[in-house]
Amino acid sequence: MQNWDEIRTAYHVARLGTVSGAADVLGVHHATVIRHIDALEARLGVRLFQRHARGYTPTDAGQDLLRVAQTTADQFDALEGRLHGHGAALTGELVVTSVESFAALLVPVVTTYQQEHPDLTLRLITDPRLFRLEYGEAHIAIRAGQQPTDPDNIVQHLARPRSGLYAHRSYVERHGIIEGPQDFSRHRFIGPTDENHRASVYRWMRDTVPADRITLRMSDMRDAQEAVIAAAGVGFMPVWRARDLPDLVEVFPALPEWDVSLWLVTHVDLHRTAKVQSFTKVLKEAAKTWA
Repeated sequence: MQNWDEIRTAYHVARLGTVSGAADVLGVHHATVIRHIDALEARLGVRLFQRHARGYTPTDAGQDLLRVAQTTADQFDALEGRLHGHGAALTGELVVTSVESFAALLVPVVTTYQQEHPDLTLRLITDPRLFRLEYGEAHIAIRAGQQPTDPDNIVQHLARPRSGLYAHRSYVERHGIIEGPQDFSRHRFIGPTDENHRASVYRWMRDTVPADRITLRMSDMRDAQEAVIAAAGVGFMPVWRARDLPDLVEVFPALPEWDVSLWLVTHVDLHRTAKVQSFTKVLKEAAKTWA
C-alpha cells in the first residue's frame, strides 16, 4: 500500500467523475488530486481516465482500479470502526513549531494547555528551519511573514502583532524622542548584524536610518530587545512585550508596514484530529490578545 494516497485519490475521481468532487471529499487542493492521478498513471504506465469537458471517465484500467480500491476502502472503513476513539484521545505527543521570536507568546498557552491535558506530551520547537508537516515533523506550525501556499496544508491567519520603536526612559531623558527623520542623526539605533535581514522592521531601518547611526548591531532579535531595555539606544520591540515594561518609551509613531502576520499551519491529514483541533482552539483564543 505504498501508494495508497494516490490510489485513494483515483478511486474518488472514478467514483465522482470530477477532480473538484474528489478534492472536496479528500479535503485537499484540486492540484493535489491532479498530481496524484498523473503520478499513478506514470507509475503504472497506463491511462486510467479519459479527460473531457464534463470531467474524468475511467478507462477499462480505471474500472479495474475502482473495483480493487472499493474493496480496500471498505476494509479501511471496517478498521476505522475498530479503532474509533483512538484519534479522539488527547494522549501521546503534540509537536508545535514556531520562530524563536514568538516563543514567549506560546509558552503560557502551552503551559495552560498541558495543565488541562496532563496525559499529552508537548514539544515546542523554535527553529528558523521550515518544518515539513507532510513528513510528520510537526503537528502544528506557526509561521511569520507571507501567507504559506502549500496546497496540502490548511493555513489560517492567527494574529498580526504590532512592533514599535522604543527606548529606555533614561535614554529619552538624554536624547529626546524622534519627531521625524530629521532627528535620526542625533540618535543611536540598535539593528541586526545581517544588513539584509528579512524582518519588515529591519528592512525599514536599512532603507530609512543612516547606516552610521545604527551604532549597535546584534545577531539575535531578542538580544537587540535586551539592549533597548538596557538603554543602549533606540530599537524595535513587540508591543505585547513593551506594554509590560513601564520604563520603555515609544519614541516614534508605529507604522503599519512594521506589522507581521502570523499564520497557523496544519497538514490536511492531521487537521481534524482531536489534539490538533483542541490546541488550535486554545491558541486562536490566546492570539486575540497579541495584536
